[in-house]
Amino acid sequence: MTKAEIITAIAQKTGIGKPEVSATIEALMEEIRNSLAVNKENVYLRGFGSFIVKHRAQKTARNISKNTTLVIEAHDLPAFKPCKSFIEKMSNNG
Repeated sequence: MTKAEIITAIAQKTGIGKPEVSATIEALMEEIRNSLAVNKENVYLRGFGSFIVKHRAQKTARNISKNTTLVIEAHDLPAFKPCKSFIEKMSNNG
């Protein structure tokens, strides 16, 4: 499902116009991005899941084709962790 399909589905279910739904979805995504990337804060959506920041430590890697080693700096990655009820719903429907 694409973002456009989500916007269309929400607009049909709620009766709100597509431009308003689109603006709301964009604002939600921007807030999640800012919370994770700028503020390094996790986002918790009860009944859905959590968007979390995972920290990766610095490590040494090898380039096998050139037989060299390189250092991968420590960095943060975004991740999604579904809530327990979401996981149960997925396993019951699968």
